[in-house]
Amino acid sequence: MTSPNVVDPYGDDPVPEIAPVRRGEDLNWEVIEGFLRRELPDDLDASGSFMVQQFPNGAANLTYLISFGETELVLRRPPFGTLAPGAHDMAREYKVLSRLWKIFPKAPRAFVFTDDASIAGSDMFVMERRSGEVIRGVIPHSMRHHVDLGRRIGFALTDAVSEFHLLDPSDVGLENLGKPDGFAERQVRGWKKRWDLVSDERYDAIMGEIHRKLSDSIPTPQRVSFVHNDLKLDNCMFRPDNPDEVEAIFDWDMTTLGDPLIDLGTLLNYWPDPDDDPEVTRGGHDGLGSVGLPKRSEIVEHYAQVSGLDLSRIGWYEAFGQWKTATVLQQLHYRWKVGDSKDERMALIADALPKFTETALALLS
Repeated sequence: MTSPNVVDPYGDDPVPEIAPVRRGEDLNWEVIEGFLRRELPDDLDASGSFMVQQFPNGAANLTYLISFGETELVLRRPPFGTLAPGAHDMAREYKVLSRLWKIFPKAPRAFVFTDDASIAGSDMFVMERRSGEVIRGVIPHSMRHHVDLGRRIGFALTDAVSEFHLLDPSDVGLENLGKPDGFAERQVRGWKKRWDLVSDERYDAIMGEIHRKLSDSIPTPQRVSFVHNDLKLDNCMFRPDNPDEVEAIFDWDMTTLGDPLIDLGTLLNYWPDPDDDPEVTRGGHDGLGSVGLPKRSEIVEHYAQVSGLDLSRIGWYEAFGQWKTATVLQQLHYRWKVGDSKDERMALIADALPKFTETALALLS
């Protein structure tokens, strides 16, 4: 029997992927409609009636489903208010997605970008809409008939991550997307600066201790690869009839070049394991631990076989992922606290921060 405090992944209906636009998050749709009818490529039919809905499950960038009759597209722009340095980079995301689809079909194709704030209030871009299922804590009804679903989607995502890391950025003119030398060091410094901008005195000491331990033990990178920087199960999509292959990966605004194990550490950061202490769990949606996913050790072994990389230092990358996620939670709460976000989910989101700091310290010890 399922505990009242545990989500049954085969019980309740999944949270809807599309909803009316949240209060306070409407844009100037008349201006946007006119801009897109002028600027979208000729091979996209933008002659039909214009409609807007929102993808409500993300926690940061604002993402909308826009349609011109039967033509469905996705519009993305940063959240309102003050933004963390380097985050929510729509120009970067457009640059990546306008090219990456040519060698990595799991990346949606981007069609148009503007930095004219009179259009959407900030930078924004529009990309193709992919159809499929996003698996959070509840299995979609369309996929409940599959045998060993959790293991299949887990290894499919690991394969997709490995495939992505083996790509050659120069094949699509993205070899200058980032500065791979000193990448991990800059990541650690940069996320410490982000914490300092939104810090909570209750957690300053432990976040500082983790920062020092990370800084003193940065691994030597084994190769230079694309780095997505936010790889996790709910940033990808599956077709209902095929849990063995990822249909699409989303949220590319922090993509760069660097040490690919940063991505694997992020993935493991959100990955539940049956051996976890229930009081000190990893990130991820409630119910995900009951989906039947592979263990983290199996994900590590599978990735190592495909990539050929030595994963003996993977604990450092997992710890970095935990510490970074703690910072992200505080950023989201801070934006709500100062009134930049209207999303009431953010009021209590930072309450989960201690479980990430405890896990990070355990991994680094």
